Amino acid sequence: MKIRVLGCSGAIAAGFKTTSFLLDEDVLIDAGTGVCDLDLEAMARIDHILLSHSHLDHVLGIPLMADAVMRQRTQAGRPPIQVHALPQTLDALRQHVFNGVIWPDFTRLPDREHPILQFHPFAVGERLEFNGRTVEVLSAAHTVPAVGFAVDGGAAGHWVFTGDTGPNPALWQRLAGLKLAHLVIETAFGNEECELAELSRHLCPRMLGQELAKLAGSADVHITHIKPGEIAAVMAGVHALTTAHRIAALEAGRVFSLG
Repeated sequence: MKIRVLGCSGAIAAGFKTTSFLLDEDVLIDAGTGVCDLDLEAMARIDHILLSHSHLDHVLGIPLMADAVMRQRTQAGRPPIQVHALPQTLDALRQHVFNGVIWPDFTRLPDREHPILQFHPFAVGERLEFNGRTVEVLSAAHTVPAVGFAVDGGAAGHWVFTGDTGPNPALWQRLAGLKLAHLVIETAFGNEECELAELSRHLCPRMLGQELAKLAGSADVHITHIKPGEIAAVMAGVHALTTAHRIAALEAGRVFSLG
């Protein structure tokens, strides 16, 4: 089982793509602009998309990818791409993206009987199965309904993505019961912008330190969702933390191996 980082930036610029991870060849975890680095054949192999929340930097790739692969998947007789998310996230996609104004409704195209996309709601705590792989839906605390994900790597432990989140006691309560291989956690702002981080339900290094103090033992921690141009400031604050955890900035192209 492998997880490839397609994008992990909090915004776009040359060389920076927004959040998206590819589990093996057929499951996307979030669909930000990182999806654009996949060639057409790779996009056409994706059967499932898991969404952490409705914000544009995490969903932008879905409408564009659906348009790109519709003909190829239809001609090959492939089933619809299954989009899994909270009910509120799916409602936001229906109302604000696939509404015929921003983008055509690909849950009804090329026709109602054979759409390229199908929506499936999930709930926090649910365990999703994808051909022998298990992904648990974790809680997140953001400005819109949001979740994180834990990919079960068996004996290797779990790969955990927090999604966009501020301080979240429920996350640490759940992680206490999991064997943790890797923690991908956001830190969107530097310490000079901690007030903005609080308002937007993100983390800054100071808040990250308070959160990681709730995680027992020593873990491999990967910082994501840093905006282009702010990496040095954010990571300076992160590296100043006193912690037993091994912390580094996440980079696109990184591949995690589990099991």
